[in-house]
Amino acid sequence: MQGCFSRTLCASTQRIVSSSMGALALWLVSTCWPSAASAASLDGASLSAWWGAPFAGILLSIAVFPLVAPKVWHHHFGKISAAWAVLFLIPYAFAFGAAAAFGTLIHALLDEYVPFIVLLTALYTVVGGICVTGNLHGSPRLNAALLALGTALASIMGTTGAAMLLIRPLLRANDNRRHVVHVVVFFIFLVANAGGSLSPLGDPPLFLGFLNGVGFFWTTLHLALPMLFICGVLLAVFYALDSYYFRHREEVLPVDPSPDTRTLGAIGKVNFVLLALVIALVLMSGIWKPGITFDVAGTHIELQHIVRDVALIVVTLVSLAVTPRAAREGNAFNWAPIEEVAKLFAGIFVTIAPVITMLQAGEAGAFSAIVYVVNDTAGQPRDQMYFWATGLLSSFLDNAPTYLVFFNLAGGDAQELMTTGASTLAAISAGAVFMGANTYIGNAPNFMVKAIAESRGVQMPGFFGYLAWSCIVLIPLFIATSLIFF
Repeated sequence: MQGCFSRTLCASTQRIVSSSMGALALWLVSTCWPSAASAASLDGASLSAWWGAPFAGILLSIAVFPLVAPKVWHHHFGKISAAWAVLFLIPYAFAFGAAAAFGTLIHALLDEYVPFIVLLTALYTVVGGICVTGNLHGSPRLNAALLALGTALASIMGTTGAAMLLIRPLLRANDNRRHVVHVVVFFIFLVANAGGSLSPLGDPPLFLGFLNGVGFFWTTLHLALPMLFICGVLLAVFYALDSYYFRHREEVLPVDPSPDTRTLGAIGKVNFVLLALVIALVLMSGIWKPGITFDVAGTHIELQHIVRDVALIVVTLVSLAVTPRAAREGNAFNWAPIEEVAKLFAGIFVTIAPVITMLQAGEAGAFSAIVYVVNDTAGQPRDQMYFWATGLLSSFLDNAPTYLVFFNLAGGDAQELMTTGASTLAAISAGAVFMGANTYIGNAPNFMVKAIAESRGVQMPGFFGYLAWSCIVLIPLFIATSLIFF
């Protein structure tokens, strides 16, 4: 067993190194590509809504393929994701030139995808090296306590960090229960999304706001009440639902795969230090601004972001090297969840590029109707509409650039938005963070939690099944939130 695990970690290390070398090679090739600079500045007003078809295609593939052809999807989801990216890039190259298509690809990968996947991989690896030992009985009270703990931690270590730290202990505590799906679904609602709304460390949209001048504790003050309302209601609903199942006859299996213990501990505690380093590196990239940038095929990469990503790769490798073998074995650690996220989101980040560009074009773009929805005839913001527009788009688009689009639609001046426009900025922030829970693709940890749960034998709902959960539980709650707070 130990020899097999060593070989697995060796292969994993080689995979990370080769991926890093691939990114470096991509950078070197792209610097030699001529006249691609125009791609990054392509006017979204020149694009028709049809350029969003490949993005819609990849979303439909994620929703439909696991239902109608699960085996095909399981073995070929990476190829399907890549195919949609190619179906966007080739017509795009014919329409606007190969340099423009290449520049768009480079921008999507280097400016958005690489930092995204490097940070997720670092968090997944580091937190995956912390094995919480011992097992408690998955009662409604314990489950609610674990969800509340994860919700509190999400604004400190990020939704990804908190979700990866607690999902395995939660699954182990409930491995003698017949009904576990609702536990994972509410875990996604709370820990992977709503809990990250109180600081820029919690969720990428808020970190983008921090980078654009929003104060570090601004969201703590202005989203505290909506967050407490949403999380309080969700915890109460969860406790009632879990109590109902817990009292159900034959809910508890006769044999517990993980017998109860009263003592909890942790293996791989060195990873807590590495986790603190990951958080420090993220903060560093937002505070340290040397003013040095590198032009890569029209995409401007800032020095602090390069330093952060290289350092995160080093932290990932250090975690693999120093974590006790028993910690990853105890977590049944494998690369399948992060591999699924990496392959699917590579296609999503490429095909989403024209959609974001059209949104950024505002009134001149193909989605100009959204501008008229969020502002009244006098050009004044409608806070409730900003909340819903940001939230619903964040449910299907990446919530970080969606936040940035509406941040700019509302004026883009952080000082003004934090004062006279505080209610509008709060609505945008809340919509981006809270409604990332509406679908599996709304926030990256959603997919990772789903994949980990499925690897532990939990039959998670498909895309539409999960959407039904969010429509029944979350949408009425968001309606109440918009009426009360915005």
